[in-house]
Amino acid sequence: MTRRALILLEGHGSIGLLYVKAARRLDLHPITLSADPAQYDYLTAEAVEAIRVDTDNLDALIDECSRLRATYDIAGITGFSGADESVYATGVKLCRHFDLPGPNPASIERCCDKFTQRQLLEEAGVPIPAYRLAANATEIESAAAEIGLPVIVKPALGSGSSGVRLCRNADELAEHRTYLLGGQHIWRSSPRVLVEEFAQGPFFSAHIMGNEIIGIDAADFDHPPHFVFRHFTCPAPLTDDEHERIADVSLSCLPALGLGWGPTNVDLRWTKLGPVVIEVNPRVAGGTSPRLIQAACGVDLITEHIRLVVGSEWDLRRRHLHFAAAHCLNADRDGILDWIDGDSRAAALPGVAEVKLYIQPKTRIVRKGDYRDRIGHVIATSTSRDRTAAILQRAVDLINWSITPFPTVGE
Repeated sequence: MTRRALILLEGHGSIGLLYVKAARRLDLHPITLSADPAQYDYLTAEAVEAIRVDTDNLDALIDECSRLRATYDIAGITGFSGADESVYATGVKLCRHFDLPGPNPASIERCCDKFTQRQLLEEAGVPIPAYRLAANATEIESAAAEIGLPVIVKPALGSGSSGVRLCRNADELAEHRTYLLGGQHIWRSSPRVLVEEFAQGPFFSAHIMGNEIIGIDAADFDHPPHFVFRHFTCPAPLTDDEHERIADVSLSCLPALGLGWGPTNVDLRWTKLGPVVIEVNPRVAGGTSPRLIQAACGVDLITEHIRLVVGSEWDLRRRHLHFAAAHCLNADRDGILDWIDGDSRAAALPGVAEVKLYIQPKTRIVRKGDYRDRIGHVIATSTSRDRTAAILQRAVDLINWSITPFPTVGE
């Protein structure tokens, strides 16, 4: 019998391994197609079949998948967002070409362009921050003046908070404008910058499968002006009315963007006017989110996504109702990681669901102000919100590390 394969376009530092393991549990053979498979350590560690191919080139991917079909029964194709999320959109087109289950390619492409997404949400009456599109320094300054400081300035295409910054005054705006347009930020097409009103208030994420909200978590960030996640709590501490309002606004994004097939992640802020949509991502969220949702309610978003991708029925029934929380271990300085320890002791604590370190000692750390600043995470769960918070804090307190700063000029 021909072996059933799941094609994964590119990999992912936080959830790629989870997809590989889930595929194998479903008796699928995972195959990763990547422009640079060596960048994903887990592929070698897990002996995952990996093939080097230009994942921005749809024709090259079609040729490679056609070749693989001579050996495997390709049951499904999905992928992960790249630097500008184009890889995920390309994967959806690949599904359409081979008549495999997947969302509407046009809807995914529109959603991955943050400016187009903003326009569609605005037309549908979904509450969003004021926004402008800019292509050069003059337009960025003009947009910020029209909206009024503080503003969020970010690439119109991208993920993981890369290139996203809160600009609170003219100096910060000029500094980030220079960063984005002066050659430090890598653009894969002509620069398109989104300037947005800073929607102030608590941050929430709604995790949706199909048209059903599976869970809503609350999150906060490390120090501004960047947006590096620090802490998550699931379910979010909301009143019934607040939960309903966030759910209603999140679900209203789906018809506005032509979504509703598979996973969607909606980020919001609760402002003085109520919930305001910050961003909609037509995929499973990265980071700790899938494990957090699973710990809180027993639904494995990744497994159920794969079931849908290969044409099986998913099972979104909640197995339990627990309180889960995650803490991100973020680098506090640039330099060389000398040592990190305490993770084994933390993992042994009752109620700790996961402790994961992303890097090894002697690794160079250069903070980017985005997801790459994380060096690990801890997840805890229990039947009490307060108990979960206490377990998580005890675990985090056990983990220590030392980073030696890089020598300064002249040393």
